[in-house]
Amino acid sequence: MQTGKTDKDPHRASQSVDNSYDYPGDPDCPVCGGLGFLRADLPVGHPEFGKAQLCTCRKNEINQQVHERLFELSNLDALQHLNFENFEPRGFGLWPAQADSLEQAFNHAQQFSTTLDGWLLIQGEYGCGKTHLAAAIANFAVSMGVPTLFITVPDLLDSLRMAYGSQETTYEDRFEQIRNAKLLIMDDFGTQNATQWAQEKLFQIINYRYTNRMATVTTTNIPLQEIDPRIRSRLIDPELVTRVKITAPDYRNPAGDIGYQKISLLQESAEMRFDTFDLRENEGLTVKEKKSLVNARNRAQKFADNPTGWLIISGPRNSGKTHLALAIANKISQTSSPPQAISVPEMLNYLRATFSPNSTTSLDRRFDEIRSERILILDNLGTQYMTPWVNEQLFLLFDYRYRKKLPTVITTSEYIDEMDIRIVSKMEDKRLCTKAAITAPSYFDKPSEPGKSSTRRKRSSR
Repeated sequence: MQTGKTDKDPHRASQSVDNSYDYPGDPDCPVCGGLGFLRADLPVGHPEFGKAQLCTCRKNEINQQVHERLFELSNLDALQHLNFENFEPRGFGLWPAQADSLEQAFNHAQQFSTTLDGWLLIQGEYGCGKTHLAAAIANFAVSMGVPTLFITVPDLLDSLRMAYGSQETTYEDRFEQIRNAKLLIMDDFGTQNATQWAQEKLFQIINYRYTNRMATVTTTNIPLQEIDPRIRSRLIDPELVTRVKITAPDYRNPAGDIGYQKISLLQESAEMRFDTFDLRENEGLTVKEKKSLVNARNRAQKFADNPTGWLIISGPRNSGKTHLALAIANKISQTSSPPQAISVPEMLNYLRATFSPNSTTSLDRRFDEIRSERILILDNLGTQYMTPWVNEQLFLLFDYRYRKKLPTVITTSEYIDEMDIRIVSKMEDKRLCTKAAITAPSYFDKPSEPGKSSTRRKRSSR
């Protein structure tokens, strides 16, 4: 290989060099002498005779320019610091199942970035790491020279709208740029204003990329059933799409101070376990009362080991119902995603809050979050103030979970006379429901004589 200096061979000297290489290289380069190209030492007539080849010094410069250009086009200016190296695959202080979901999403994202094969759909709530993983894919792809477009869906639609009156680019050019991107990453899908025009444009983009099997990443925090059915059917195609769901909470707020996480009973329930459940053997309870505690604990443990059907734990206030319900939740959380455990009165207040003019979500959205929980624990049923609206919401919740046979734990007092008969009839269905009735008195009540129960003092508690 010769340098780019003048060749003494008249035949070789007469060969022209492609103008695309007519740029200076590193002036101190000992190989090309600063010309930026080399020519192979080949005989006249060889197919490669006289053709210039970039010197290493020039290749590095061009690669850097290409990278900068790709980076500029990718919309990653504010996200260039997000990569796989600074992502914590198992998070911090998460339940095992939450950490597992995060690690699974990390592994799928990393694998996708190296193959760019098919589509990747990442689901999860705000702040769980979806955008970080999507940006990490984009940054890696750009570093590998892959033309990439990273854009939030609302910004995508805004860029199309602005192109109508733009002097710099036409709408058609912008639309083609988006739908033909080698790698398209659409962040925050579902947060856009769902006008008919927006829905149609998104469908056109997604359908085009679906038909042509073009590498696409989508992140969303909304349930799939809220997405346009035409788009949803493409997002869930198992032959093309890899779906991962992150169950970890907002990393910015791991205590869960937003959404209905803030009313979850699990926030301060670590001590509520089966091994800390007091069978009260030295309190002078009757044989029947002691047996009811043992039976309730055993049935709760059985449900925790195999969460199927409904478990209804009844008994006086402060008799241990909530402890057992949360012990179930804590046991399940050791091996899978934590169940949602909420007090019924708090749940209803949470739903009512959507009526506020300042609410950022709808009643339907919040209601669907709760009724669709994989495992739901409802504490203190029967202590809520009964109104027609409350009755209807509770019936809709119970009816949905009854029809879907979703695992549910319910705690309630002994007296259910005021409950909606439609709800009671479902709780009485022995094909689905198992009952654990605690007859022991409140922890705050002491028997008047050993082996005999005194008149119980009624106190408000769980």
